[in-house]
Amino acid sequence: MSPSPFWSKAQDVLVHDLGSRIAGLSAEEATSRLKNYGPNTVLAMTHTNALHILLRQFLNPLVLILIFAATVSSLVGEMHDAIIISLIVLASCLLGFSQEYGATKALEALKKSISLSATVVRGGIESLVPASTIVPGDIIKLAAGSLVPADGVILSSRDLSVSEAALTGETFPVGKMAGVCPPEASIAARSNCVFTGTSVRSGTATIIAVETGGHTEYAAIAGAIARQIPETDFSRGIRRFGYLMTRIMLVIVITVFVANLLLHRPLIDSLLFSLALAVGLTPELLPAIISMTLARGARAMAAGGVIVRRLDAIENLGSMNLLCTDKTGTLTQGIIKLDGCVDPGGMHSQQVHLLAVLNASLQAGLKNPLDDAILASDEIGADLKAFVKKDEIPYDFMRKRLSVIVNNAGQDTMMVCKGAVANILSVCTSVRTGNAAEPLDEASRAAVDALYRKWGEDGIRVIAIASRRFAQDKGPYNVGDECELCLEGFLLFLDPPKAGIKDALTGLKHRGIGIKVISGDNRYIVKHLADTIGLRTKNVLTGGELASMSSDALFARASKTDLFVEIDPNQKELIIKALRRSGHVVGYMGDGINDAPALHEADVGISVDGAVDVAREAADLVLLRQDLNVLIRGVDDGRRTFANTMKYISIATSANFGNMISMAVASLFLPFLPLLAKQILLNNLLADIPSMAIATDRVDREQVQRPRRWDIRGIQRFMIFFGPVSSLFDFVTFGFLLFIVNVTTSQFRTAWFVESLITQLVTMLIVRTTIAAWKDRPGPLLLWSTAFITLVALLLPYFPPVAGIFDFTPLPIPLLGGLIAISAIYAATLELVKRFYFRRG
Repeated sequence: MSPSPFWSKAQDVLVHDLGSRIAGLSAEEATSRLKNYGPNTVLAMTHTNALHILLRQFLNPLVLILIFAATVSSLVGEMHDAIIISLIVLASCLLGFSQEYGATKALEALKKSISLSATVVRGGIESLVPASTIVPGDIIKLAAGSLVPADGVILSSRDLSVSEAALTGETFPVGKMAGVCPPEASIAARSNCVFTGTSVRSGTATIIAVETGGHTEYAAIAGAIARQIPETDFSRGIRRFGYLMTRIMLVIVITVFVANLLLHRPLIDSLLFSLALAVGLTPELLPAIISMTLARGARAMAAGGVIVRRLDAIENLGSMNLLCTDKTGTLTQGIIKLDGCVDPGGMHSQQVHLLAVLNASLQAGLKNPLDDAILASDEIGADLKAFVKKDEIPYDFMRKRLSVIVNNAGQDTMMVCKGAVANILSVCTSVRTGNAAEPLDEASRAAVDALYRKWGEDGIRVIAIASRRFAQDKGPYNVGDECELCLEGFLLFLDPPKAGIKDALTGLKHRGIGIKVISGDNRYIVKHLADTIGLRTKNVLTGGELASMSSDALFARASKTDLFVEIDPNQKELIIKALRRSGHVVGYMGDGINDAPALHEADVGISVDGAVDVAREAADLVLLRQDLNVLIRGVDDGRRTFANTMKYISIATSANFGNMISMAVASLFLPFLPLLAKQILLNNLLADIPSMAIATDRVDREQVQRPRRWDIRGIQRFMIFFGPVSSLFDFVTFGFLLFIVNVTTSQFRTAWFVESLITQLVTMLIVRTTIAAWKDRPGPLLLWSTAFITLVALLLPYFPPVAGIFDFTPLPIPLLGGLIAISAIYAATLELVKRFYFRRG
């Protein structure tokens, strides 16, 4: 008979079977179990290791073409060529591997700096430990905002609801509680269990970990439930670029191959030449260069206070033209100060202060800056000692209230409820007037609303306090008991604008990034803040208005709206979706539990290091400080990274396109192949070495001042505009070699190899900037690597061992001088053409 599954066992049996206890494992037991069970991470299952990355280099379609070419050569007895092609393939793959593996390691190091932690009871003491060190038998404490770090069974809970969308696809949070479920219960039906990868939306719980790491339900179906990231503009651009190059490559290869056969050229030579043209045309190191460029950008951003969790997000950050943000901590100082405790008439009230301190000090759920501000105010002193906590109804984002139930020195039992003004008023039936409670009629509500509006217009945040007395302690208490409350008064908080926020917003505006505020606060306080810091406030949309809109109506309204106010957390995602649908590249900055869906929906999800776990996990970027100036530096770094990536693509495709077209045409008119396949491949490999340094290159200032996006048509125009310039000088070189110098076949191939490689390097140095090349010096690594490869190109024919392998021959000095002169004229012409091209935009 098979053993019972853990969710069907009684708590005492399960704790015994796991060799644990309510006081938790000892530190020694936890360490021993960690060695046996391994780290609690699903990452180890999907981690891209060194061997995987190396194999991926060889599975590149272009590399497979080269392997096919080497195989054909060996089958027809051309072992010499087969060995050379194989060595070039190996060198190219190792070069790509070194860059991509380094990029992967760099990204992993950055992610570790913001790794998840969890509260665990060990030896009877609660402590914060890395989530990766949790083992079966650990006793774990969960609260609103926690990501569940292991599959476990609930030992105790209060009003616990968990979002299991990542696991089951269920949109709404589900209630969880201690108990026993049938052995045949499905994942969704196991109401006494929580699972890795889900998140706590409200309430608190104590659980015992049963399964960790690769044994969790999340790991078992990771491929199906892994967070599906929509294809980014960057990824889409790479895919479309691949289609473009494939079409061009097929046309050239088939045309050249068929033409050479019609000219009665040897079949194998024609095939190898055509395949080499295909490889020579395409920048086959593009994946490695993109990985290296993005990884370097991620390191630069980390140094500036921005941790990148997903490399593609760097490009999206550079493309972002709209930033949506809450106000607290981003636009304001985030250091909230309690400015007053007043009764419903607006007069100072010590009783309201006492109730506020009771609620803030005794609540055990989600930590809140408002509670910190209350407790940082003047102490109540001995008055608190008379109260004993009896129960608590935790905060959740639907009620927007939190209640504690206390007993006053064994006398009456009282509920103290604190929350958003509208949500408190909805459960109040009376209002405190002096020492008496009067009915909360329409006149009273109007008076409260007038005060609330005035405070909001003055930039004051307001929280309401209410109470209810019970004749006897009925316990336990639940949400249904939050009724017939008496409005006791209000707490007034100040959160002034952040110093320098106007300059930060101006910096974003100058970079082409608009700001929209999405806040749960009332319209008056948000409008007051926006007016103070210089944001537009003409068009305001409230959560109530949004709730009655269709998706099409919101789509029509979203782009025109400046402030989204009184927004419910579940409406944030709808706003982001509507703005993206309008064509914006949207960044969303949030740090709360209910920000996770909006962070996921945004093109760039931005959170902060102090955010709740679920928000950090949903974000693409994590700011080490909640400061827009940090984000501005990240935007600049993202745009530099993207500019250098596009620089490589534009340079490589235009130079390669020109050279390959020249070779294709020349092969039709020359009595011999203009270059051998191995010479084309060597040329391509050497040209790619300095290309690796483009990641370190300087970027023109104007490329950082506006959002940048993939432009496939722009790449096509660039390639078609500059490629023929290269081809023109190739034909000049042909004429010089054939009709002036009258070279041999070997000299022709050697000379054109040298000239082709040098012109590619010249193209790189000139086209890398939109201004005059001599006014914008390349980065040191790019400059010196280019100089080194140029020297290699000139000396290679005079180095017998290598020259013999690749069928090169020494060139007469006058011929070499002629090639250098042609290259110099080409450089001058290319500079003039570049000015014309960029002047036309």
